[in-house]
Amino acid sequence: MAKTLVEAKITTPSARKDLPAGLHWRGLDREVHLGYRKGKRGGVWLVRWRNGVGYKQAPVGIADDTIKAGNLNFQAAEKAARALVERERQLAASEAEGPALTIAKAVADYIASRDDRDAKRAGRAIRSDAARRLGRHVLGQPARGKEQAIPATPLAGVTLYMMTENDLQAWRASLPSTMKATTRQRLINDLKAALNSAYNANRAKLLPSVPAIVKHGLRAPEHTDEAEPVARDNQILSDADIARVLRAAREVDAENDMGGDLFRIVLVLAATGARFSQVARIRVSDCQIAAGRIMVPVSRKGRRAKSGSITVPVGRDVIDALVPVATGRSPDAILLERQRYEQVKGIQWQRAGRGPWQSAEMVRPWQAIKERAELPDMIPYALRHSSIVKGIRANLPIRLVAALHDTSTAMIERHYSKWITSGLEEMARAAIVPLVPQDDGARVVQLRGGA
Repeated sequence: MAKTLVEAKITTPSARKDLPAGLHWRGLDREVHLGYRKGKRGGVWLVRWRNGVGYKQAPVGIADDTIKAGNLNFQAAEKAARALVERERQLAASEAEGPALTIAKAVADYIASRDDRDAKRAGRAIRSDAARRLGRHVLGQPARGKEQAIPATPLAGVTLYMMTENDLQAWRASLPSTMKATTRQRLINDLKAALNSAYNANRAKLLPSVPAIVKHGLRAPEHTDEAEPVARDNQILSDADIARVLRAAREVDAENDMGGDLFRIVLVLAATGARFSQVARIRVSDCQIAAGRIMVPVSRKGRRAKSGSITVPVGRDVIDALVPVATGRSPDAILLERQRYEQVKGIQWQRAGRGPWQSAEMVRPWQAIKERAELPDMIPYALRHSSIVKGIRANLPIRLVAALHDTSTAMIERHYSKWITSGLEEMARAAIVPLVPQDDGARVVQLRGGA
């Protein structure tokens, strides 16, 4: 026969003061009891709950017998105790269904899905950028050639059920200080996506607080500015600079016998301000010669599948440069392709047909272009930055600039506010009216030296 719980008066410091030293209980429900253990210098809270034929017990915190930061009154202890019991019960149920889900498993599953997605887009097996970043900074990787093995981080062994904000913050703090801010943010976004994906797939086994833990645990510390400006001054190219880039692209193209493929893709990047991933998917039917425009596919950014195109008007010179690859081809064919080669018989190479551009194939040509153009710090994204700023300086509505570049007005305002202010200065100046009152009978004084 179960014993009847004798409840003690432990709800206030004054009531607990009269209790003898030892352990005292008060029921929170039929199977959960909040305990107060009184010692010589104050007491502590603990909780016990029914576990089969017996009880399990765990500490909760220090009681507020003395006023001190972190000490818990009865109500706070009750809330913490209930949360602890709920967490332990869900953990037990989760373990009963199978092995605990670790962060390493969540990251590995996410990498597999990213690799599969990128492989379908490319039409061949490839390793995604997320795989390289997360492999190096979370899962670890074996030795490869001259590269030494990288051990897994402590975070990899943490279970999602027991994960805390401190675990994520410690991992973030351990990242190399030399890592670029943009690389750091991409890595953090990859880990955030992996953890949220694992939560969505295992919601019945995990606490509902996991998304909040991920959000706050991976947030940048207060009073820091880790995000470097997306559009730096040296990445905003003048019309003369862009002309030098295109001239250099044409020369590098000719020297490497690329048949105009390199020049055309750099030209379209400059003319549309689109991302490389969008330009690489433009089809022949998207180049509307008579209308003088290019229909740029929408970005694949975000979790939701998107379709459609963005109408971008371009100059007749751009259209004329694209006519050779847009005429006489299937409307569904990729507009901008490049010659592919395969290695045969040791060191010999032979042509292996044409195919869409891949981002990795732009690395070496771009290095040659920026050296030839004498713009050593220029990145490919500079063409997009420059296109956006050009639209702002032309006093186009910010909403139109955002729409033409497949982004949001919030993003434009956040990263290009400097140019919005300077670009609209003339419009603001035109609205200036004289404010200082003038007397109708003011006497005109001839200045010495005047006409």
